[in-house]
Amino acid sequence: MAGRNRFKQPFDKRGGALVVSTYLLKSDAYLSLSPQAKVLMMLLQIHWKSDRLVDYGVREAAEKIPCSKRTAIRSFKELEDKGFISCQNEFWFSSRTGSRTRGWRLEWLPFNDRPPANTWEKKNND
Repeated sequence: MAGRNRFKQPFDKRGGALVVSTYLLKSDAYLSLSPQAKVLMMLLQIHWKSDRLVDYGVREAAEKIPCSKRTAIRSFKELEDKGFISCQNEFWFSSRTGSRTRGWRLEWLPFNDRPPANTWEKKNND
């Protein structure tokens, strides 16, 4: 019975934990990101599921980081340019028409039974 609780971690009790590799966190690509882009990476990962894209928009990012919408747009672009995320669905949000936000693939995490693409590593080692 004592062995069963041996692997429980105290930070898992309230809904899980985010895990990011030390290799990624020490990389020049990650270290060169703005503070807002680093926060956005974690916000995106909170919504990550291995079988679907992360639908996350500029308005929500601006509210959660917190920052201006312009800074949120720059943060998405920065992550995309450095290869940490890729836009898979080009939706434009409109409350009038009920359209959706863009769908993002998080390149440092597995997706649809495939290992991480790690585009960030390939883009920044060229």
